[in-house]
Amino acid sequence: MQSLDPAGFAALTGVSRETLARLEAYAALLAQWSARINLIGGNTLGDVWRRHFLDSAQLFPLVPAGAQSLVDLGSGAGFPGLVLAILGVPGVELIESDARKCAFLREAARIAAAPVLIRNARIEAAPPQFVDVVTARGVAPLDRLIPLSQPFIGPGTVCLFPKGEQAGQELAAAQQAWTMDVTRHDSRTDPRGVILCLRNVAGLSGAVRREEPVGRH
Repeated sequence: MQSLDPAGFAALTGVSRETLARLEAYAALLAQWSARINLIGGNTLGDVWRRHFLDSAQLFPLVPAGAQSLVDLGSGAGFPGLVLAILGVPGVELIESDARKCAFLREAARIAAAPVLIRNARIEAAPPQFVDVVTARGVAPLDRLIPLSQPFIGPGTVCLFPKGEQAGQELAAAQQAWTMDVTRHDSRTDPRGVILCLRNVAGLSGAVRREEPVGRH
């Protein structure tokens, strides 16, 4: 598949020139910092506009109209949470345990003029709060990701989780302990990928067991 450039990204997403310029500044900083710390997979550096920016931006149309709060778990280099904030999602909080990645996120948010809250903490240690949207990319399999997300899931919360070709197996495993309404959306960046949109997530048993800390994949 041919790599995507900023113009191609803009054509696929319809972003304004101003928004594209903010994303380009973010991309330039990402390239600069990636030489020093491991922000994204080295094999994706040559196609960041498809593998990271479009992969994140494809969640934007799935964010419910009127959403006022979004928590991105294990944000890493800011995908998808920082991209969604730049595109206009309000009330975005990025939770990331690695202090170096948080330093990058602060600088990326500054140069991209993105009003986000960056929380340097493990997901398990972040203050619980009900939000409108929970996102996470590459954090953990779904049966571990849902318990990590639970402190942020209120009655109307939507979870948007990009997954790969194992999405069906992950969903089956998670449904051993959780009930949920699931909508699947084909990925625009990976023919094997899918975005799982989860609503009405609830445990089958009364107690929710918190998982051990996990790192990003």
